[in-house]
Amino acid sequence: MRNLGTSFTMSSMVSSKSQAGYVSGTLVGLIVVSVLLAGALSFGAWAFMSRQDYKNNSDKKAAAAAGQRQAEVEKAAAEKFAEEEKKPLTKHKAPDQYGSIEVQYPKTWSAYVRENVAGNIPVDNYFHPHAVPAVDKDENAIGLRIQVVEEAYDKVVKSYEADVRSGRVAASPYALPKVASVVGTRFDGQIGRNKQGSLIVLPLRNVTIKVWTESSNYLEDFNNIILPNLTFAP
Repeated sequence: MRNLGTSFTMSSMVSSKSQAGYVSGTLVGLIVVSVLLAGALSFGAWAFMSRQDYKNNSDKKAAAAAGQRQAEVEKAAAEKFAEEEKKPLTKHKAPDQYGSIEVQYPKTWSAYVRENVAGNIPVDNYFHPHAVPAVDKDENAIGLRIQVVEEAYDKVVKSYEADVRSGRVAASPYALPKVASVVGTRFDGQIGRNKQGSLIVLPLRNVTIKVWTESSNYLEDFNNIILPNLTFAP
């Protein structure tokens, strides 16, 4: 009887340990599955939120890009319209005794012409988009100035030597496309007090022609319209 009891007890213990091991394994499995499920749910939520955020941001970026393209198209159209509005060019010719200077400028510009005036500047002309501002105010930057000065070319060029040495302006040889036989000097930079632009100085017998713009805002028209169409009789 004692042997049977001992055998029964040992069998019960083995069975209890097996059940405990089974429960522990099941519990561990449930924990692992729970952790994996929670991770999967978290990843799914993150992926969904990321997708929504990407979609929202993509929509905003697409809208911003479309707006920028539209703005660029409108800007290009406005610039093209503004360029077309300048045509056909308007002409002005100075008196024959001062080289018959002929200038062509946008028809959207106005002119204020002073010619055959007393003094050493017999030709002193102003051209500017829309209306010419007050010419007696130094703060006004004029789109185009043309002068004939009764001074020798070398003397006029020499008056800018200090500005060239200081680096305020850069000097280079220049000839008008339509009067290639006459080589003068082009000055780029600070051509006047608080005025950044470009100045062309050309010899004309015993006098000198000066053509310039007083602001970089007008350099495109100066380079692409004024200078290519400017002529005079040497």
